[in-house]
Amino acid sequence: MTDQDAEAVLGRIPGRLKEARQAQGLSLDAVAKLSGVSRSMVSQIERGESNPTVATLWNLTRALQVDFAGLLALDAPRRAIEVIRADQAPTITGHGRGCHITILSEPEKVGQYEVYDIRFEPDGALESEAHGPGAREHLTVLEGALAVRSGETEELLRPGDTARYAADLAHAIRDAGEGARCFLIVETP
Repeated sequence: MTDQDAEAVLGRIPGRLKEARQAQGLSLDAVAKLSGVSRSMVSQIERGESNPTVATLWNLTRALQVDFAGLLALDAPRRAIEVIRADQAPTITGHGRGCHITILSEPEKVGQYEVYDIRFEPDGALESEAHGPGAREHLTVLEGALAVRSGETEELLRPGDTARYAADLAHAIRDAGEGARCFLIVETP
């Protein structure tokens, strides 16, 4: 590949990232949340005003569920079974205390429903402000014990217990022992 060819390929990245984001119906904010790349940086990359690092491109392609080749050839057919390996699943960092959040749902579903696998360290907590009107969360405890609060109501949950609650109020999930793990679905009408 010549330098000119490489430049041409790199020149396609901004437009292809924007196309991939729009094809999945994602906002800049959603891509930022899924990738851990700031909204302003995503916007600058899409406009060709910033040259992303390999790490930044990796985070964006994981969030958009395309690989580097897919970034350059978006019309390639999707596989019959789409597999996201455990080490490739997008994660959310910087939310909560002592929480490890793995995103299980498709990026294009952000704002409709979101599916998470959350692991809590001892005394870990995830506190959230109210989501949009009518939002609900469905939480199933897989390991340990969790205290779930929605508004002024709180319940203690153990393995196998499921709670469904209003997420259009301030709400929280806290470890109630020596660490815990749960499966969380956030539903927004």
